[in-house]
Amino acid sequence: MDTVLLRSVVILGSLVFGSAVAVAQEMPKESVLPLSLAQRATQAAIDACKKDGYRVSVSVVDRAGLLRAMGRADGAGPHTIDSSRKKAYTAASLRRATSELADLMSRTPTLQALRDMNEQILMLGGGLPIEIGGEVVGAIGVGGAPGTHLDDACAEAGLDAIGAAPKIPAAK
Repeated sequence: MDTVLLRSVVILGSLVFGSAVAVAQEMPKESVLPLSLAQRATQAAIDACKKDGYRVSVSVVDRAGLLRAMGRADGAGPHTIDSSRKKAYTAASLRRATSELADLMSRTPTLQALRDMNEQILMLGGGLPIEIGGEVVGAIGVGGAPGTHLDDACAEAGLDAIGAAPKIPAAK
């Protein structure tokens, strides 16, 4: 009787374990933006803007738009904190450069509703998705330079520092 019980337990255990392995194989696999890269991108963007005389805030978010790293240069206005975070959130959420989205909205009035998706969306240049290995793993947002094209340039410097290709549309 003990042998039959032992065999039943082994068979049942094999079935459960086999099912768990099959379920695990079906689970989506996602790359995670490491904190060290988020911090490096943040500092590089701040340094690039500082070199040009701009005092900015920089936020880096993960693919879900949650903050991974944030920095505010000495003298940067308090409003730059929210703008950088919202630009990063928007770029991560929509997986596109915020300058591209702003341009697209200005050319296509029916897309104006994108601004109202939620209170975290900010359709101004300065937010770029972070793509590594063909996968968007987060985004960087810069706020505070005197022009969104300058915010974009500082965000690009942040991406360059971590080897992520910028996804800014070509100027027209």
